[in-house]
Amino acid sequence: MSKTIPGPTHLRSRREFLKTSSAALMAGAAARALPAAESSGAAVSPVAPRPGGKDASALAERFNHFLRVTDVTDGLDAVGRADLTLMDPMIRPLWMGMRFWGPAVTLRVAPTNRRMPVIERKDALRQHAIWDQMGGMHAKLQVKPGCVVVTSTNGARECGYWGSNNSLAIQAEGAVGIVTDGYARDTDEIIMQKNPVACRGIGRTIIPGRVELLDTNVPVGCGGVMVRPGDIVGCDWDGVVVVPVDVAEDVLCIAARIAVDDKKGRRRLYERLGKKPDETVDWEAAAEYFKDLL
Repeated sequence: MSKTIPGPTHLRSRREFLKTSSAALMAGAAARALPAAESSGAAVSPVAPRPGGKDASALAERFNHFLRVTDVTDGLDAVGRADLTLMDPMIRPLWMGMRFWGPAVTLRVAPTNRRMPVIERKDALRQHAIWDQMGGMHAKLQVKPGCVVVTSTNGARECGYWGSNNSLAIQAEGAVGIVTDGYARDTDEIIMQKNPVACRGIGRTIIPGRVELLDTNVPVGCGGVMVRPGDIVGCDWDGVVVVPVDVAEDVLCIAARIAVDDKKGRRRLYERLGKKPDETVDWEAAAEYFKDLL
């Protein structure tokens, strides 16, 4: 990165660090944007353009080491995205210990306005196939290894779009996480199988006659947040956060410094309290991993 941001060891507090980081990044962004706007006479768009050439998978892999959702949230504050990319706190992982980071692959699901026909006993196992034949599935999900599948349900009523079978299948295809602002079902098995599902609530019903899959890999709103394909999505017990890929490098740099500083400070407190150190205070390992950013 071309800009230099003071490390937390040179600041009196995290609040000061965030304030200083934000000012430095905003100044850099303004310096880059203003000459182009002045030369063309055009107004500066308030919407960041999609970045070119950024490897979302490689960036997401770096977020996946040593960083908590809270560290990244602080980094988002510093780049001026405070609260804008925090999903509704009701969207939570189904089991403690779940954590993932990955580029988003999106689904747009909507409530249907038609019903499934009554079926005969011989068709008991064909309900989803019949719904597909009726046009209830307008698109097909293509999973990429390392991705997080983000499902927007557009306010659909109780419908377990993700259950023990399809979440396991998606995981087998390489997805590292599933996030939905709707419901999940078969949650006993999802928890036992350690399928990485974060959802708004627990449901019981199936898809046919309730929702239709309209689009895949389009920008969606999920949990009150815009999620674009390739944006980096993270989850741990604190909840779900989205890192717009166009600011991901800056957020990573700031979050890494915050994480190392936090681990270092808590290690000192562990020592004062006579607590045995654990991986959460291994600041040396984090500092080594992020040495190019500190």
